[in-house]
Amino acid sequence: MLGLALITGGGRGIGLGIAKRLASDGWKVAIADLTLEQAEAGVAELAGTGHSAWQVDVSSESSVENLFDGLEASHGPVTALVCNAGLLIMVNNERPPLVDLTVDDWNKTHAVNALGTFLCCRAYARRRHKVPVANGRVVTTSSVAAELGGYRSSSSYISSKSAVLGFTKAVARELAPLGITVNCVAPGVIDAPMLHITSTEENRAASFEKLSQSVPLGRLGRPDDLAGAVSFLLSPDASYITGATIDVNGGYRMA
Repeated sequence: MLGLALITGGGRGIGLGIAKRLASDGWKVAIADLTLEQAEAGVAELAGTGHSAWQVDVSSESSVENLFDGLEASHGPVTALVCNAGLLIMVNNERPPLVDLTVDDWNKTHAVNALGTFLCCRAYARRRHKVPVANGRVVTTSSVAAELGGYRSSSSYISSKSAVLGFTKAVARELAPLGITVNCVAPGVIDAPMLHITSTEENRAASFEKLSQSVPLGRLGRPDDLAGAVSFLLSPDASYITGATIDVNGGYRMA
């Protein structure tokens, strides 16, 4: 067993793909999701034993602290934290333009994507200062939208995911003395629930086909593509990589 890996938003989509990969790698996986039922459904798909399901609202300080307290009391210290939970608000399958964007939707988006990442990383860091672990790892999740300005994402989503890029570097510097690496993955267009809400069911096939043509590798990404990158960042092979962002986008963005 490699240790305990906590994945927020791990009950479906990209998060579940990551959870499945880490379980097959030999991690003991804790899936945390907005509902316990979704987390339990995800755990049911994992290989191996010793995994667990937890409810969390990452935008709530008390919910995040309760998650870490309960998880570590039951299963020991978290070795690897994967901050995957995210929120994209659409209106009739379209991104709301800046002139129509509400303060409420702006705040909700940042509460999950930016504040949620902060709360989870802070909870992890506090506990690792008290109870160190060997080969500690943190992986955050940004987006190609933060690097390109986005096409299907609102300004609130782009802003929140941009915050994650800088925050990751700050945390990487702070946790380096503990031997903990902190890196980010930036997904491109991934065939997962969040992408699905950017189109109607009727035009989804045509929309996704057109979108795949804009990707140099000629296809949409899959949760497994992200899972492979996260698996690498959690592995000993990535022990000298920290403060980095890995683009997983099929060439959609080339620096």
